[in-house]
Amino acid sequence: MAHDHAGEAGHSHDHTAGANAKMLTWALGLTATYLVAEVIGGFVFNSLALLSDAAHMLTDVAALIIALMAIKLGGKSADDKRTFGYRRFEILAAAFNAVLLFCIAIYVFVEAIKRFNAPQEVQSWGMMIVAAIGLAVNFISMRLLMSGKDASFNVKGAYLEVWADMIGSVGVILGALAIKFTGFTWIDPIVAVGIGLWVLPRTWILLRDTTNVLLEGVPAGLTLGEIRSEIAALPGVAGLHDLHVWSTSNEEISCTVHVVLQSDADGDSTRTAVQAMLRDKHRIEHSTVQTERSEAPCDGQEHLHQ
Repeated sequence: MAHDHAGEAGHSHDHTAGANAKMLTWALGLTATYLVAEVIGGFVFNSLALLSDAAHMLTDVAALIIALMAIKLGGKSADDKRTFGYRRFEILAAAFNAVLLFCIAIYVFVEAIKRFNAPQEVQSWGMMIVAAIGLAVNFISMRLLMSGKDASFNVKGAYLEVWADMIGSVGVILGALAIKFTGFTWIDPIVAVGIGLWVLPRTWILLRDTTNVLLEGVPAGLTLGEIRSEIAALPGVAGLHDLHVWSTSNEEISCTVHVVLQSDADGDSTRTAVQAMLRDKHRIEHSTVQTERSEAPCDGQEHLHQ
């Protein structure tokens, strides 16, 4: 049995984590400061749209804090208790953040229904000024997080929420202008609901992806059947079973497989070829390949045979 792990990967992850932490810290400072201002503005100007945007901003702050914690814990070395390390904490944190956002959306929808039944006076100019400040803050935060969004579920989650909040700020500004020139205060809860409907599909995608990781599903973009066929087509391979592909985070994909050798095949060469194919074609740096001369089930278990 052989084990292959790219030595540069951990070094690269350290640099990525450090850069992400710096960007997250700046974004957190900006977002937390504006959150306080938006909550105050929401109550002072009696705007549900502002409070809805502030609720989403609260999840932004939570996402940024959790993401920073995930980077700190994720950097801890593996130990005898957690042999894969702590990187999956990032996945748990992202899933929690998605659930929190669903709860906030439900609150906003309920409050909007109340305001449809009992319209309330809204100070549109104040609402628009606060939203304009929020638009600038969200844009800066989004730019800070953009470069790290594809390397981390939590950075991606924070980026999506900040991006959605930026669109929300635009919606609040347009709503404030509409209220100012028409006097229709029911526009305010409509904008609030619109913000919620805008962000929920993206939240569902994040929850779906993190759940797949927690269930040790095949990572997005990979097909188990395709990988099985490619391994089977390599020289020296007579068959394979026990093929598993999963990830502990969206950065680290792992694979284990039992390869049955042809009668004249060299075990080391075949194993090296399998690991090279997994690494070069599918970016699977962490692979464990066991070679054997027969396809007999291991440990009394029944296996899937090629």
